Amino acid sequence: MSPERAAPVLHFLDFLYRIYCFSSMNTEIDRKMDEGIGMLLLLEDKKKLTIGIEELELNEPAPKNSIPFYNVLWAELSNDQITIDYAHHASKTLIKPKKWVFTLAKDDESTSGTPAEIFVKTLMTRAYGNAQSQKRAYVLINPNSGPGGAIKQWETEVKPLFQAAKMQIDPVILKHGGEAVELAQNADLSRYDTIMACSGDGTPHEIFNGLAKRPDAARALSTMPVSHIPCGSGNAFSCNLYGSHRPSFAALAIIKGVVTPMDLVSVTSGHNRIISFLSQTLGLIAECDLGTEHMRWMGSARFEVGVVQRMFKKKCYPFDLAVKVEIEDKGDVKAHYKHHASSTSLKHLAKKLDADPVADDVGLPPLKYGTIQDDLPEGWELIPYDKVGTFYAGNMAYMSPDAPFFAASLISDGLMDLVTIDGDLPFFTAIKVLLDVEAEKLFDNPHVTYKKISAYRIIPRDQEDGYISIDGEKCPFGPFQAEIHQGLGRVISKSGKYEAAGPKNWDKVTLADRIHG
Repeated sequence: MSPERAAPVLHFLDFLYRIYCFSSMNTEIDRKMDEGIGMLLLLEDKKKLTIGIEELELNEPAPKNSIPFYNVLWAELSNDQITIDYAHHASKTLIKPKKWVFTLAKDDESTSGTPAEIFVKTLMTRAYGNAQSQKRAYVLINPNSGPGGAIKQWETEVKPLFQAAKMQIDPVILKHGGEAVELAQNADLSRYDTIMACSGDGTPHEIFNGLAKRPDAARALSTMPVSHIPCGSGNAFSCNLYGSHRPSFAALAIIKGVVTPMDLVSVTSGHNRIISFLSQTLGLIAECDLGTEHMRWMGSARFEVGVVQRMFKKKCYPFDLAVKVEIEDKGDVKAHYKHHASSTSLKHLAKKLDADPVADDVGLPPLKYGTIQDDLPEGWELIPYDKVGTFYAGNMAYMSPDAPFFAASLISDGLMDLVTIDGDLPFFTAIKVLLDVEAEKLFDNPHVTYKKISAYRIIPRDQEDGYISIDGEKCPFGPFQAEIHQGLGRVISKSGKYEAAGPKNWDKVTLADRIHG
Protein backbone atom coordinates (compact mmCIF):
# COMPACT_ATOMS: atom_id res chain seq x y z
CA MET A 1 0.00 0.00 0.00
CA SER A 2 1.36 3.42 -0.96
CA PRO A 3 1.97 6.07 1.74
CA GLU A 4 -0.80 8.20 0.20
CA ARG A 5 -3.36 5.38 0.51
CA ALA A 6 -2.14 4.30 3.94
CA ALA A 7 -2.46 7.76 5.52
CA PRO A 8 -6.31 7.79 5.80
CA VAL A 9 -6.27 4.28 7.27
CA LEU A 10 -3.70 5.30 9.87
CA HIS A 11 -5.69 8.42 10.74
CA PHE A 12 -8.80 6.29 11.18
CA LEU A 13 -6.97 3.79 13.41
CA ASP A 14 -5.57 6.67 15.45
CA PHE A 15 -9.11 8.05 15.79
CA LEU A 16 -10.39 4.67 17.04
CA TYR A 17 -7.51 4.42 19.51
CA ARG A 18 -8.32 7.87 20.92
CA ILE A 19 -11.95 6.89 21.33
CA TYR A 20 -10.86 3.70 23.13
CA CYS A 21 -8.56 5.64 25.47
CA PHE A 22 -11.24 8.22 26.19
CA SER A 23 -13.80 5.48 26.82
CA SER A 24 -11.41 3.60 29.10
CA MET A 25 -10.65 6.79 31.02
CA ASN A 26 -14.35 7.53 31.45
CA THR A 27 -14.99 3.92 32.51
CA GLU A 28 -12.30 4.24 35.17
CA ILE A 29 -13.75 7.57 36.34
CA ASP A 30 -17.24 6.03 36.49
CA ARG A 31 -15.88 3.08 38.47
CA LYS A 32 -14.21 5.38 40.97
CA MET A 33 -17.39 7.42 41.34
CA ASP A 34 -19.50 4.26 41.78
CA GLU A 35 -17.13 2.90 44.41
CA GLY A 36 -16.73 6.27 46.12
CA ILE A 37 -12.96 6.26 45.72
CA GLY A 38 -11.61 9.55 47.02
CA MET A 39 -14.79 10.43 48.92
CA LEU A 40 -14.01 12.60 51.97
CA LEU A 41 -15.67 13.05 55.34
CA LEU A 42 -14.32 16.04 57.26
CA LEU A 43 -13.91 15.65 61.01
CA GLU A 44 -13.15 17.87 63.95
CA ASP A 45 -9.55 18.97 64.58
CA LYS A 46 -8.73 18.96 60.85
CA LYS A 47 -8.99 15.18 60.59
CA LYS A 48 -10.62 13.51 57.61
CA LEU A 49 -11.74 10.06 56.52
CA THR A 50 -11.14 9.04 52.92
CA ILE A 51 -12.53 6.07 51.00
CA GLY A 52 -9.51 4.63 49.25
CA ILE A 53 -9.11 1.82 46.75
CA GLU A 54 -8.86 -1.04 49.27
CA GLU A 55 -9.14 0.67 52.66
CA LEU A 56 -10.65 3.41 54.76
CA GLU A 57 -8.01 6.04 55.44
CA LEU A 58 -7.77 8.38 58.42
CA ASN A 59 -5.72 11.47 57.70
CA GLU A 60 -4.63 13.46 60.71
CA PRO A 61 -1.91 15.97 61.30
CA ALA A 62 -0.09 12.83 62.45
CA PRO A 63 0.81 10.00 59.98
CA LYS A 64 -2.05 8.29 58.10
CA ASN A 65 -3.92 5.35 59.64
CA SER A 66 -6.15 2.92 57.75
CA ILE A 67 -8.53 -0.05 57.97
CA PRO A 68 -8.93 -2.56 55.11
CA PHE A 69 -12.54 -2.63 53.91
CA TYR A 70 -12.60 -6.37 54.69
CA ASN A 71 -12.10 -5.46 58.36
CA VAL A 72 -14.82 -2.80 58.54
CA LEU A 73 -17.73 -4.34 60.46
CA TRP A 74 -20.16 -1.46 60.87
CA ALA A 75 -20.47 2.30 60.50
CA GLU A 76 -23.20 4.58 61.81
CA LEU A 77 -24.00 8.19 62.67
CA SER A 78 -25.32 9.45 65.98
CA ASN A 79 -25.89 13.17 66.46
CA ASP A 80 -22.62 14.78 65.41
CA GLN A 81 -20.46 11.65 65.63
CA ILE A 82 -19.48 8.77 63.36
CA THR A 83 -18.69 5.36 64.88
CA ILE A 84 -16.81 2.71 62.92
CA ASP A 85 -16.53 -0.82 64.31
CA TYR A 86 -13.72 -2.86 62.81
CA ALA A 87 -11.79 -6.10 63.23
CA HIS A 88 -8.32 -5.62 64.69
CA HIS A 89 -5.61 -8.27 64.36
CA ALA A 90 -4.53 -8.42 68.00
CA SER A 91 -2.08 -11.25 67.23
CA LYS A 92 -1.37 -13.90 64.60
CA THR A 93 -4.07 -16.09 66.16
CA LEU A 94 -6.69 -13.62 67.37
CA ILE A 95 -8.93 -10.91 65.91
CA LYS A 96 -10.77 -8.54 68.24
CA PRO A 97 -13.36 -5.80 67.61
CA LYS A 98 -12.29 -2.18 68.02
CA LYS A 99 -13.86 1.22 67.36
CA TRP A 100 -13.13 4.57 65.83
CA VAL A 101 -15.34 7.38 67.14
CA PHE A 102 -14.99 10.87 65.67
CA THR A 103 -16.87 14.13 65.90
CA LEU A 104 -17.91 15.55 62.54
CA ALA A 105 -16.62 18.93 61.42
CA LYS A 106 -19.02 21.84 61.88
CA ASP A 107 -21.12 22.77 58.86
CA ASP A 108 -19.06 25.84 58.05
CA GLU A 109 -15.91 23.68 57.95
CA SER A 110 -17.23 20.83 55.80
CA THR A 111 -18.25 22.47 52.53
CA SER A 112 -15.69 20.45 50.55
CA GLY A 113 -16.58 17.10 52.12
CA THR A 114 -19.25 14.49 51.46
CA PRO A 115 -22.55 14.53 53.38
CA ALA A 116 -22.10 12.14 56.31
CA GLU A 117 -25.10 9.94 55.42
CA ILE A 118 -23.80 9.35 51.89
CA PHE A 119 -20.30 8.65 53.20
CA VAL A 120 -21.54 6.01 55.67
CA LYS A 121 -23.72 4.33 53.04
CA THR A 122 -20.83 4.22 50.57
CA LEU A 123 -18.45 2.91 53.22
CA MET A 124 -20.82 0.05 54.12
CA THR A 125 -21.25 -0.81 50.44
CA ARG A 126 -17.48 -0.99 50.00
CA ALA A 127 -17.07 -2.94 53.25
CA TYR A 128 -19.54 -5.69 52.35
CA GLY A 129 -19.53 -5.83 48.54
CA ASN A 130 -21.57 -8.89 47.52
CA ALA A 131 -21.84 -10.14 51.11
CA GLN A 132 -24.98 -9.70 53.18
CA SER A 133 -24.58 -7.51 56.25
CA GLN A 134 -26.31 -8.19 59.58
CA LYS A 135 -26.67 -11.91 58.89
CA ARG A 136 -29.16 -13.81 61.06
CA ALA A 137 -27.41 -16.89 62.46
CA TYR A 138 -28.79 -19.98 64.17
CA VAL A 139 -25.71 -21.01 66.17
CA LEU A 140 -25.37 -24.61 67.39
CA ILE A 141 -22.58 -24.83 69.98
CA ASN A 142 -21.14 -28.26 70.77
CA PRO A 143 -19.42 -28.00 74.19
CA ASN A 144 -17.82 -31.44 73.76
CA SER A 145 -16.01 -30.76 70.47
CA GLY A 146 -12.28 -31.44 70.39
CA PRO A 147 -10.55 -30.34 73.60
CA GLY A 148 -13.88 -29.00 74.88
CA GLY A 149 -13.48 -25.21 74.78
CA ALA A 150 -16.26 -24.27 72.36
CA ILE A 151 -18.37 -22.26 74.82
CA LYS A 152 -15.43 -20.15 75.98
CA GLN A 153 -14.25 -19.56 72.41
CA TRP A 154 -17.76 -18.53 71.40
CA GLU A 155 -18.12 -16.07 74.28
CA THR A 156 -14.65 -14.51 74.14
CA GLU A 157 -13.53 -14.70 70.50
CA VAL A 158 -16.59 -14.97 68.27
CA LYS A 159 -19.66 -13.38 69.82
CA PRO A 160 -18.01 -9.93 70.30
CA LEU A 161 -17.20 -9.76 66.56
CA PHE A 162 -20.74 -10.75 65.58
CA GLN A 163 -22.17 -8.15 67.94
CA ALA A 164 -19.89 -5.45 66.51
CA ALA A 165 -21.15 -6.38 63.03
CA LYS A 166 -24.76 -6.11 64.26
CA MET A 167 -25.49 -9.73 63.42
CA GLN A 168 -28.63 -11.30 64.86
CA ILE A 169 -27.58 -14.45 66.69
CA ASP A 170 -29.71 -17.23 68.16
CA PRO A 171 -27.33 -19.56 70.05
CA VAL A 172 -28.15 -23.05 71.35
CA ILE A 173 -25.81 -25.19 73.46
CA LEU A 174 -26.14 -28.80 72.30
CA LYS A 175 -26.76 -31.38 75.01
CA HIS A 176 -26.41 -34.70 73.18
CA GLY A 177 -25.18 -36.28 69.96
CA GLY A 178 -27.64 -36.07 67.08
CA GLU A 179 -29.36 -32.98 68.48
CA ALA A 180 -28.08 -30.80 65.62
CA VAL A 181 -29.82 -33.17 63.17
CA GLU A 182 -33.13 -32.62 64.96
CA LEU A 183 -32.71 -28.85 65.21
CA ALA A 184 -31.83 -28.43 61.52
CA GLN A 185 -34.63 -30.77 60.50
CA ASN A 186 -37.25 -28.77 62.41
CA ALA A 187 -35.89 -25.21 62.14
CA ASP A 188 -37.97 -22.36 60.74
CA LEU A 189 -35.54 -21.51 57.96
CA SER A 190 -37.26 -18.21 57.17
CA ARG A 191 -35.82 -16.80 60.41
CA TYR A 192 -32.16 -17.32 59.49
CA ASP A 193 -29.53 -16.57 56.88
CA THR A 194 -27.23 -19.37 58.05
CA ILE A 195 -27.13 -22.34 60.39
CA MET A 196 -23.76 -22.16 62.08
CA ALA A 197 -21.85 -24.92 63.85
CA CYS A 198 -19.56 -23.85 66.69
CA SER A 199 -17.80 -27.18 66.90
CA GLY A 200 -15.61 -29.65 65.07
CA ASP A 201 -16.69 -31.17 61.75
CA GLY A 202 -19.27 -33.48 63.32
CA THR A 203 -21.88 -30.77 63.84
CA PRO A 204 -21.81 -29.48 60.23
CA HIS A 205 -22.28 -33.13 59.20
CA GLU A 206 -25.35 -33.31 61.43
CA ILE A 207 -26.72 -30.01 60.10
CA PHE A 208 -26.49 -31.16 56.48
CA ASN A 209 -28.18 -34.45 57.38
CA GLY A 210 -30.88 -32.65 59.36
CA LEU A 211 -31.67 -30.49 56.34
CA ALA A 212 -31.65 -33.66 54.20
CA LYS A 213 -34.35 -35.25 56.39
CA ARG A 214 -36.83 -32.46 55.75
CA PRO A 215 -39.73 -33.01 53.32
CA ASP A 216 -38.39 -29.95 51.45
CA ALA A 217 -34.80 -31.26 51.57
CA ALA A 218 -33.78 -30.08 48.10
CA ARG A 219 -34.97 -26.54 48.76
CA ALA A 220 -33.55 -26.49 52.30
CA LEU A 221 -30.10 -27.65 51.21
CA SER A 222 -30.01 -25.25 48.26
CA THR A 223 -31.18 -22.17 50.18
CA MET A 224 -29.90 -22.48 53.76
CA PRO A 225 -26.12 -21.90 53.94
CA VAL A 226 -24.17 -23.81 56.56
CA SER A 227 -21.23 -22.08 58.27
CA HIS A 228 -18.65 -23.12 60.85
CA ILE A 229 -16.72 -21.73 63.80
CA PRO A 230 -13.79 -24.15 64.34
CA CYS A 231 -13.69 -25.52 67.89
CA GLY A 232 -12.79 -29.17 67.28
CA SER A 233 -9.78 -31.30 66.37
CA GLY A 234 -9.87 -31.30 62.56
CA ASN A 235 -11.90 -28.20 61.64
CA ALA A 236 -11.75 -29.04 57.92
CA PHE A 237 -14.90 -27.07 57.06
CA SER A 238 -13.36 -23.83 58.32
CA CYS A 239 -9.90 -24.51 56.87
CA ASN A 240 -11.33 -24.96 53.38
CA LEU A 241 -13.95 -22.21 53.36
CA TYR A 242 -12.26 -19.56 55.53
CA GLY A 243 -8.57 -20.39 55.19
CA SER A 244 -8.12 -20.68 58.96
CA HIS A 245 -8.78 -22.94 61.93
CA ARG A 246 -8.86 -19.94 64.31
CA PRO A 247 -12.37 -19.12 65.63
CA SER A 248 -12.07 -15.33 65.30
CA PHE A 249 -10.65 -15.53 61.76
CA ALA A 250 -13.54 -17.78 60.74
CA ALA A 251 -15.99 -15.39 62.40
CA LEU A 252 -14.73 -12.46 60.31
CA ALA A 253 -14.86 -14.60 57.15
CA ILE A 254 -18.49 -15.48 57.92
CA ILE A 255 -19.38 -11.83 58.57
CA LYS A 256 -17.94 -10.91 55.17
CA GLY A 257 -18.69 -14.24 53.49
CA VAL A 258 -20.86 -15.00 50.47
CA VAL A 259 -23.39 -17.77 49.86
CA THR A 260 -21.75 -20.41 47.65
CA PRO A 261 -22.97 -23.68 46.08
CA MET A 262 -21.08 -26.78 47.21
CA ASP A 263 -21.16 -30.40 46.07
CA LEU A 264 -22.56 -32.96 48.49
CA VAL A 265 -22.23 -36.74 48.41
CA SER A 266 -24.90 -39.38 49.06
CA VAL A 267 -23.57 -42.47 50.82
CA THR A 268 -25.76 -45.55 51.15
CA SER A 269 -24.82 -48.04 53.85
CA GLY A 270 -27.17 -50.81 54.88
CA HIS A 271 -30.61 -49.26 54.41
CA ASN A 272 -29.47 -45.74 55.29
CA ARG A 273 -28.71 -42.76 53.06
CA ILE A 274 -26.20 -40.33 54.55
CA ILE A 275 -25.16 -36.92 53.24
CA SER A 276 -21.40 -36.35 53.29
CA PHE A 277 -19.78 -32.94 52.84
CA LEU A 278 -16.16 -33.83 53.61
CA SER A 279 -14.87 -37.37 53.01
CA GLN A 280 -15.36 -41.11 53.13
CA THR A 281 -12.50 -43.38 54.07
CA LEU A 282 -11.67 -47.00 54.77
CA GLY A 283 -8.37 -48.30 56.11
CA LEU A 284 -5.50 -46.44 57.72
CA ILE A 285 -7.06 -42.95 57.85
CA ALA A 286 -10.39 -44.19 59.22
CA GLU A 287 -8.69 -46.34 61.84
CA CYS A 288 -6.43 -43.48 62.93
CA ASP A 289 -9.34 -41.07 63.13
CA LEU A 290 -11.92 -43.26 64.85
CA GLY A 291 -9.57 -45.66 66.64
CA THR A 292 -7.83 -42.87 68.56
CA GLU A 293 -10.85 -41.40 70.35
CA HIS A 294 -9.16 -42.22 73.66
CA MET A 295 -6.46 -39.69 72.69
CA ARG A 296 -8.88 -36.82 71.91
CA TRP A 297 -7.17 -34.71 74.58
CA MET A 298 -4.18 -34.48 72.21
CA GLY A 299 -6.19 -32.54 69.63
CA SER A 300 -5.19 -33.12 66.00
CA ALA A 301 -1.87 -34.72 67.08
CA ARG A 302 -3.73 -37.94 67.95
CA PHE A 303 -4.17 -38.59 64.24
CA GLU A 304 -0.44 -38.42 63.43
CA VAL A 305 0.41 -40.72 66.34
CA GLY A 306 -2.11 -43.30 65.11
CA VAL A 307 -0.80 -43.15 61.53
CA VAL A 308 2.82 -43.80 62.53
CA GLN A 309 1.82 -46.76 64.70
CA ARG A 310 -0.04 -48.45 61.84
CA MET A 311 2.50 -47.61 59.14
CA PHE A 312 5.13 -49.43 61.14
CA LYS A 313 2.95 -52.57 60.99
CA LYS A 314 2.47 -52.19 57.17
CA LYS A 315 -1.21 -52.83 57.65
CA CYS A 316 -3.35 -53.46 54.54
CA TYR A 317 -7.14 -53.40 54.21
CA PRO A 318 -8.43 -55.68 51.38
CA PHE A 319 -11.58 -54.70 49.50
CA ASP A 320 -13.38 -54.99 46.17
CA LEU A 321 -13.97 -51.69 44.38
CA ALA A 322 -16.07 -50.52 41.46
CA VAL A 323 -15.48 -46.86 40.63
CA LYS A 324 -16.75 -44.47 37.97
CA VAL A 325 -13.56 -42.63 37.03
CA GLU A 326 -13.97 -39.31 35.23
CA ILE A 327 -10.33 -38.12 35.13
CA GLU A 328 -7.53 -40.64 35.66
CA ASP A 329 -4.21 -38.99 34.77
CA LYS A 330 -2.68 -36.51 37.24
CA GLY A 331 -1.80 -34.12 34.43
CA ASP A 332 -5.41 -34.11 33.28
CA VAL A 333 -6.52 -33.52 36.88
CA LYS A 334 -4.32 -30.40 37.00
CA ALA A 335 -5.76 -29.21 33.68
CA HIS A 336 -9.28 -29.74 35.02
CA TYR A 337 -8.37 -27.77 38.14
CA LYS A 338 -7.00 -24.90 36.05
CA HIS A 339 -10.14 -24.76 33.94
CA HIS A 340 -12.55 -24.79 36.88
CA ALA A 341 -10.55 -22.71 39.37
CA SER A 342 -11.24 -19.42 37.60
CA SER A 343 -13.64 -17.12 39.43
CA THR A 344 -15.57 -16.59 36.17
CA SER A 345 -16.26 -20.32 35.90
CA LEU A 346 -17.37 -20.50 39.53
CA LYS A 347 -19.64 -17.44 39.28
CA HIS A 348 -21.27 -18.80 36.12
CA LEU A 349 -21.98 -22.12 37.83
CA ALA A 350 -23.32 -20.41 40.96
CA LYS A 351 -25.74 -18.33 38.88
CA LYS A 352 -26.87 -21.41 36.94
CA LEU A 353 -27.52 -23.41 40.11
CA ASP A 354 -29.34 -20.55 41.83
CA ALA A 355 -31.49 -19.95 38.74
CA ASP A 356 -32.98 -23.45 38.86
CA PRO A 357 -36.14 -23.26 41.03
CA VAL A 358 -36.76 -26.01 43.59
CA ALA A 359 -40.27 -26.91 44.72
CA ASP A 360 -41.08 -26.94 48.43
CA ASP A 361 -42.19 -30.58 48.43
CA VAL A 362 -39.10 -32.09 46.77
CA GLY A 363 -36.85 -34.29 48.88
CA LEU A 364 -33.32 -35.39 48.11
CA PRO A 365 -32.39 -35.88 44.44
CA PRO A 366 -32.84 -39.44 43.14
CA LEU A 367 -29.78 -41.67 43.17
CA LYS A 368 -28.39 -42.08 39.67
CA TYR A 369 -26.72 -45.41 40.49
CA GLY A 370 -29.11 -46.79 43.10
CA THR A 371 -28.13 -47.90 46.59
CA ILE A 372 -25.72 -50.44 48.03
CA GLN A 373 -28.70 -52.83 48.23
CA ASP A 374 -29.18 -52.76 44.45
CA ASP A 375 -27.35 -54.79 41.83
CA LEU A 376 -24.06 -53.38 40.60
CA PRO A 377 -24.85 -50.57 38.12
CA GLU A 378 -24.56 -51.48 34.46
CA GLY A 379 -21.04 -51.10 33.13
CA TRP A 380 -19.43 -51.19 36.59
CA GLU A 381 -16.90 -53.89 37.46
CA LEU A 382 -15.75 -54.92 40.93
CA ILE A 383 -11.96 -55.21 41.05
CA PRO A 384 -10.16 -56.81 44.03
CA TYR A 385 -7.50 -54.79 45.87
CA ASP A 386 -5.37 -56.63 48.42
CA LYS A 387 -2.51 -54.26 49.29
CA VAL A 388 -4.20 -50.88 49.80
CA GLY A 389 -3.55 -49.18 53.12
CA THR A 390 -5.58 -46.02 52.49
CA PHE A 391 -8.79 -45.56 50.53
CA TYR A 392 -9.79 -41.91 50.81
CA ALA A 393 -12.50 -40.10 48.84
CA GLY A 394 -12.67 -36.36 49.46
CA ASN A 395 -14.96 -33.44 48.72
CA MET A 396 -12.71 -30.76 50.26
CA ALA A 397 -8.98 -30.06 50.07
CA TYR A 398 -8.01 -29.86 53.75
CA MET A 399 -8.95 -32.64 56.15
CA SER A 400 -7.33 -30.70 59.01
CA PRO A 401 -5.12 -27.57 59.18
CA ASP A 402 -1.96 -29.50 58.25
CA ALA A 403 -3.51 -32.19 56.05
CA PRO A 404 -4.32 -30.98 52.50
CA PHE A 405 -4.98 -34.51 51.20
CA PHE A 406 -7.01 -33.44 48.17
CA ALA A 407 -5.07 -30.61 46.56
CA ALA A 408 -7.19 -30.60 43.38
CA SER A 409 -10.55 -30.54 45.15
CA LEU A 410 -13.02 -27.94 43.85
CA ILE A 411 -16.09 -26.64 45.62
CA SER A 412 -18.63 -27.43 42.90
CA ASP A 413 -17.10 -29.28 39.95
CA GLY A 414 -19.39 -32.26 40.46
CA LEU A 415 -16.52 -34.65 41.20
CA MET A 416 -14.95 -36.33 44.21
CA ASP A 417 -11.19 -36.75 44.53
CA LEU A 418 -9.97 -40.30 45.22
CA VAL A 419 -6.60 -41.02 46.83
CA THR A 420 -5.30 -44.56 47.30
CA ILE A 421 -1.97 -45.54 48.89
CA ASP A 422 -0.57 -49.05 49.28
CA GLY A 423 -0.21 -50.28 52.83
CA ASP A 424 2.88 -52.46 52.32
CA LEU A 425 5.30 -49.62 51.54
CA PRO A 426 8.65 -49.68 53.36
CA PHE A 427 8.31 -47.79 56.64
CA PHE A 428 10.48 -44.82 55.70
CA THR A 429 8.82 -44.56 52.28
CA ALA A 430 5.45 -44.50 54.03
CA ILE A 431 6.73 -41.81 56.40
CA LYS A 432 7.83 -39.75 53.38
CA VAL A 433 4.30 -40.01 51.99
CA LEU A 434 2.95 -38.81 55.33
CA LEU A 435 5.36 -35.86 55.42
CA ASP A 436 4.37 -34.94 51.86
CA VAL A 437 0.82 -34.33 53.07
CA GLU A 438 1.80 -31.42 55.30
CA ALA A 439 4.37 -30.20 52.74
CA GLU A 440 1.57 -30.04 50.13
CA LYS A 441 3.43 -32.50 47.88
CA LEU A 442 1.15 -35.53 48.23
CA PHE A 443 -0.49 -35.04 44.83
CA ASP A 444 2.82 -35.56 42.99
CA ASN A 445 4.14 -38.39 45.17
CA PRO A 446 4.69 -41.43 42.89
CA HIS A 447 3.27 -43.79 45.54
CA VAL A 448 -0.06 -41.95 45.56
CA THR A 449 -2.87 -42.64 43.07
CA TYR A 450 -5.06 -39.56 42.53
CA LYS A 451 -8.23 -39.58 40.40
CA LYS A 452 -11.40 -37.56 39.86
CA ILE A 453 -14.49 -39.73 40.26
CA SER A 454 -18.27 -39.34 40.37
CA ALA A 455 -19.36 -42.54 42.13
CA TYR A 456 -18.07 -45.81 43.61
CA ARG A 457 -19.01 -49.00 45.45
CA ILE A 458 -16.60 -50.53 47.96
CA ILE A 459 -16.91 -53.92 49.68
CA PRO A 460 -14.44 -54.63 52.51
CA ARG A 461 -13.34 -58.24 52.84
CA ASP A 462 -11.18 -60.55 54.95
CA GLN A 463 -12.15 -58.53 58.04
CA GLU A 464 -14.92 -59.23 60.53
CA ASP A 465 -14.87 -55.67 61.80
CA GLY A 466 -13.10 -52.40 61.11
CA TYR A 467 -13.50 -48.67 60.73
CA ILE A 468 -15.33 -46.68 58.07
CA SER A 469 -15.37 -42.91 58.50
CA ILE A 470 -17.83 -40.55 56.83
CA ASP A 471 -16.99 -36.90 57.57
CA GLY A 472 -15.08 -38.17 60.59
CA GLU A 473 -18.16 -39.98 61.95
CA LYS A 474 -18.17 -43.76 62.43
CA CYS A 475 -20.24 -45.73 59.93
CA PRO A 476 -21.22 -49.41 60.37
CA PHE A 477 -18.50 -51.62 58.91
CA GLY A 478 -19.58 -53.18 55.63
CA PRO A 479 -20.18 -52.38 51.95
CA PHE A 480 -21.19 -48.85 50.99
CA GLN A 481 -21.79 -46.85 47.83
CA ALA A 482 -21.37 -43.13 47.11
CA GLU A 483 -22.29 -40.66 44.38
CA ILE A 484 -21.90 -36.90 44.13
CA HIS A 485 -24.56 -34.21 43.60
CA GLN A 486 -23.19 -31.09 41.96
CA GLY A 487 -23.97 -27.88 43.87
CA LEU A 488 -26.66 -29.48 46.06
CA GLY A 489 -25.59 -27.70 49.26
CA ARG A 490 -25.01 -24.08 50.22
CA VAL A 491 -22.29 -22.73 52.48
CA ILE A 492 -20.95 -19.35 53.50
CA SER A 493 -17.46 -19.08 52.05
CA LYS A 494 -14.85 -16.35 52.28
CA SER A 495 -14.46 -15.87 48.54
CA GLY A 496 -16.78 -18.22 46.64
CA LYS A 497 -14.23 -21.05 46.48
CA TYR A 498 -11.98 -23.23 48.62
CA GLU A 499 -9.05 -21.35 50.14
CA ALA A 500 -6.56 -24.14 49.34
CA ALA A 501 -3.69 -23.41 46.95
CA GLY A 502 -4.36 -26.28 44.53
CA PRO A 503 -1.88 -28.88 43.25
CA LYS A 504 1.67 -27.65 42.68
CA ASN A 505 2.16 -25.90 39.32
CA TRP A 506 -1.48 -26.31 38.33
CA ASP A 507 -1.30 -22.91 36.64
CA LYS A 508 1.56 -24.04 34.39
CA VAL A 509 -0.31 -26.63 32.33
CA THR A 510 -0.27 -25.91 28.58
CA LEU A 511 -3.11 -24.39 26.62
CA ALA A 512 -3.70 -27.77 24.99
CA ASP A 513 -3.94 -29.33 28.45
CA ARG A 514 -6.39 -26.67 29.52
CA ILE A 515 -8.63 -27.23 26.50
CA HIS A 516 -8.44 -30.96 27.16
CA GLY A 517 -9.36 -30.38 30.82
